Amino acid sequence: MLNATINLKNIDENDVPKYKRVFNAFKESIESNAFKSGDSIPSINEFSRNYKLSRDTVFKAYTLLKQEGFIKSTPHKGYYIADNKIKVLLLISTFKAYKEVLYHSFMQNLPKNVIVDLQFHHFNVKSFKSMLNTESGEYYKYIIMGFDHPKVKKAISKINNDKLLLIDWDLGTKKTKNYLLQDFGRGFYNCLEEASHLFKKYKGIHFVYPEYTFHPWESVKYFKKFCEKNSFEFKVLKNSKEFKVEKNIAYITVNDRTLYELLDQCIANNFELGKDVGLLSYNETPIKRFTFKGISVVSVDFKEFGAIAAEFVSKDTAVRKFLETKLILRDSL
Repeated sequence: MLNATINLKNIDENDVPKYKRVFNAFKESIESNAFKSGDSIPSINEFSRNYKLSRDTVFKAYTLLKQEGFIKSTPHKGYYIADNKIKVLLLISTFKAYKEVLYHSFMQNLPKNVIVDLQFHHFNVKSFKSMLNTESGEYYKYIIMGFDHPKVKKAISKINNDKLLLIDWDLGTKKTKNYLLQDFGRGFYNCLEEASHLFKKYKGIHFVYPEYTFHPWESVKYFKKFCEKNSFEFKVLKNSKEFKVEKNIAYITVNDRTLYELLDQCIANNFELGKDVGLLSYNETPIKRFTFKGISVVSVDFKEFGAIAAEFVSKDTAVRKFLETKLILRDSL
């Protein structure tokens, strides 16, 4: 029988049902390696007697622990700790090509005992809050891609800082202990400066920022600063229905939907990328290396992104990092 004890402090003062408190206490002990695979645990009657809980409460907790794979039982061995598994929430906005690279890198770099619950909030506040499920204590770690909304910040604030890794967007949550973010401002600006000699081939630069995008507005602000500093004619195009590709204009796209529309219009008008029309796209994907002899991109390394996020799960060290934003030049610019 194991010697470790279960911490049920203040069980009567917590809004969470008692059986769920028992479940959470066992889960946390297993995840912290206080209990090892194969360790036996008290019977329902013994646990009920030792912790002064009703048998029904303990039965519910043990049933849930079995359902979630934390414990097992056999007729002659009783209850015992199953192979140690930890459950992690990966909550991202949408599943796009570059996020697929991030996801696969994340999964490949995780220990084998990690179960990942992948969820998509699609920038819906209600969905975001429900998927966090902070009250249940269900997850060992939370890797969260948020978005700019007061209720999102409030929901995130309820998560234990040691368990939370905020990724992609800087939401201005100063109390966040761990973050792995893109620099949509200064990092983007530096890439534009690096490509400034190529933008000079065109009579103007248009930033395509359609009404349906959730790309941080910070990039638009730094785009304007860049154009004003270098005396480039520029526009910010917000209406996707009125989007029309013009000759001798360089375009910056932050959404693949508008990227494909731009490419379609170039084909229809017989415009040659890199000569008649310039194109700089946000976020590297494998296909952009080969489309139209290659599309220039501003991007972080999403393989690195996933690997660092996985390291946060497997280690207890803090993660505080802005990923490097890089310019990859190809024939489209």
